[in-house]
Amino acid sequence: MNTRPGEAPVNPRPGEAPVNPRPEETSVNSQAGIVPVNSRNLLTDNPELYEARFPDPDRLAGRWAEDCLRRYGSGPRVLDIGCGTGRDAEFLQRSGRVVTGADLSEAMLGYARVTHPGPEYVGADLTGFELGAGVFDAVVCLDSALLYCHTNDQLDGFLGSCRRALAPGGLLVAEMRNGGYFLGRTDLLDTPVVGGFTWQGTAYRSVTTLTVDRTAQLLRRVRNWTADDGSPPLQQRSAWRLLFPQELRYLLAAHGFEVLELHDGPGPRTEPPWREGELPGAGAGADADRLHLVARRRN
Repeated sequence: MNTRPGEAPVNPRPGEAPVNPRPEETSVNSQAGIVPVNSRNLLTDNPELYEARFPDPDRLAGRWAEDCLRRYGSGPRVLDIGCGTGRDAEFLQRSGRVVTGADLSEAMLGYARVTHPGPEYVGADLTGFELGAGVFDAVVCLDSALLYCHTNDQLDGFLGSCRRALAPGGLLVAEMRNGGYFLGRTDLLDTPVVGGFTWQGTAYRSVTTLTVDRTAQLLRRVRNWTADDGSPPLQQRSAWRLLFPQELRYLLAAHGFEVLELHDGPGPRTEPPWREGELPGAGAGADADRLHLVARRRN
C-alpha cells in the first residue's frame, strides 16, 4: 500500500505507513494473545481510522507541496504517488492542478474516491509504475512514502519510473525522514512511544518501538495496538529505508535529476512546522530528522 500512516516519533506526525505488503510488515505471534495480521495494517486497512489518528485539517503537507510547485513554475499535471486517503491530492486539485493520485491500497483508493473527490485515483506500486511517458509536470511523494523502497533496486525502480512519467524539466517533490539523523543519535530509539486516539467511541492505544537495522540500512518499527472494544490486540511490523543526503543526491544524479533543494526544513512535519510562503533558511542544512527535496528532471 503506497500509503502513509504514522511512524510514531516522539511527537507522532501524520503520514508514513507501509507502502507495499512486505514480510517485515506482517504481525508475528511473539506475545501471547497477539493476533497475526499478515499484510493487514489497522490504519491503512481502515482509512477513516488513519484520518482520525493523524488529522491534518489545514492540509499542511499539500500546502507545502503546492508552494514548492509554484516557486519552481511547475505545470499543472501532478502525480501524487503514495496518495493514501487522497487528502493532499484533493488539496492540489482544488489549487488548480490536474492531479492523479496513485496507491497500491484498494482500501485507500476507494476511500479517496468517495471522501476526497476530484483527482483521478489509480492503482500503482511506487517501486515501479507505468502511467505513461512524459505525462506529468510534477511527481509529489510525501510523508516518507519514498522510503518504502527498501532496496537499491526498488529505489532505482522508483526514480526510473518518476523520470519516465515526467515531462522534460518536470519536478520531483518529496518529504521524508532523514537517515543522517540517526548517525550518533538515539533519542527516537531509546524509549517505546505510547500513542492513541478515539474514534466512534472506541479508544485505540499503540506502543511503538523503533530499531535501526544497520546491515539493511532500515529503520524498523514494531507497533502493538489495543482497543477497549474487546477486540484482540494486534502487532504490526514495518520499515523505512534510511537514506543519507549525499546518497540521495548521488541516486538522483544517476537517474538524470538536478537537485534544486535538499534541506531539513522548515517543512510540514518539522517542529515548528512550515508556514505559508516560508523559504528554507540561509545555509539550510540536512542535520535534523526530516529531509525536503525538490529536484528537476534534466532534458
